Amino acid sequence: MEQTNKILVVEDEVIVGMDLLKKLVRLDYQVAPKVIRYGEDVQAAVEKVKPDLVLMDIHLKGKMDGTQAAAIVQGEYGIPVIFLTAFSDQTTLSKAKESEPYAYLKKPVRMEELRINLELTLYKAKMDKERKRLTRELEDAFAEIKTLRGLIPICSQCKKIRDDQGYWRILECYIEKHSEARFSHALCPECSDNLYGDEEWYIEMNQDSKKGL
Repeated sequence: MEQTNKILVVEDEVIVGMDLLKKLVRLDYQVAPKVIRYGEDVQAAVEKVKPDLVLMDIHLKGKMDGTQAAAIVQGEYGIPVIFLTAFSDQTTLSKAKESEPYAYLKKPVRMEELRINLELTLYKAKMDKERKRLTRELEDAFAEIKTLRGLIPICSQCKKIRDDQGYWRILECYIEKHSEARFSHALCPECSDNLYGDEEWYIEMNQDSKKGL
């Protein structure tokens, strides 16, 4: 079954680049028909091809090397990069790490190694994208949480609050609208005594309730 993922190959050696294209086709990936050889041409190719993944040689022709091009591809376009190189020395590896590639393959690239790394990288990139989307939604949700702050006009007599539109709202309604708080109603002891303190039935009910009846 044909893959929907499109791969862009950036490789300064024409023969190696064409070999990679053939391997990708055999793995049923879509490929950009042209192999990019210069780092300066990568950004334009990405905008034109819109690949899902870039196979990037670290050592490219021109003034821009693969690590610089990868930083643009991943930083500005969010497209995952797998590095390719014929060198495995510490200097090359350290330079490659700076661009935080998804994988690192040593040339010549074996078919099975290429297949596994492509599948893992595309899956990880998909999960990273989903995680970023969920993070944005969570941040947006937090931004929507209503909080009370600043000077709030309140009536000294009835305790209604004036909202931004100039309407006077019941205190409970205003707070519920502008926060996550919810109200349940009861009587504090002082108000209970003021309202029912002299009522015999109320005194008896209170006494019974204290006895657990």
